[in-house]
Amino acid sequence: MNGLRLEVRHELPGWVLFWADLELRPGAEGALAALRTRVAERARASHTLDGLAAHPTAAGVRRLFRQAGCDPTRHRPSSEALLRRLLKGEELPAIHPLVDLNNCLSVELVVPACVMAAGSATPPFVLRAGGAGEAMLSMRGPYELHGKPLLADEAGPFGTPITDSERVRVTSEKHRTLMVAYLPAGVVGAERVGAALTNLLHDAPVAAVLGTSVSEDVL
Repeated sequence: MNGLRLEVRHELPGWVLFWADLELRPGAEGALAALRTRVAERARASHTLDGLAAHPTAAGVRRLFRQAGCDPTRHRPSSEALLRRLLKGEELPAIHPLVDLNNCLSVELVVPACVMAAGSATPPFVLRAGGAGEAMLSMRGPYELHGKPLLADEAGPFGTPITDSERVRVTSEKHRTLMVAYLPAGVVGAERVGAALTNLLHDAPVAAVLGTSVSEDVL
């Protein structure tokens, strides 16, 4: 998989970003429901609430949060938040097939990942820490960004490995998205993300992968 060309500048060291251009393939909703259940079951068999923070990948993500100036115990990485809900007995919700696929990938790899509606953010992108007084309208409402790792384009911040901007929300009429997985360098490799995505789509073929790319710190 290749062919996706994005200009991404990294101002935060230690992050690798895996990007995938996804197009919805209707008709696999039943397989996706079964996949959500299996992913949740695998998570409960592999993790405990008490041990989650010490998982090597979770610990690597937390370390990068702290380097950016964000306390990961107050502002949890989205992957940890998802896993904690599963470990407390909740299920992965059915939101949108491409969002559900993203959530399954995040849980399987213990890395934050998000999907944004195609065209809702425009490259070039920058990965940086939020500045003093900076905020965005997130899917949780107004969200303060100071010290948090984030992605921004010319229009401003559109996503974080915690929550995303309302402007990139994937709605029912959106059939194409851009996925990004936030990886701690040296802990989770991009090839592992590509393999995990391929495996998930083998079990629930809800999307075509039109291209992938990887960006990383070059400072």
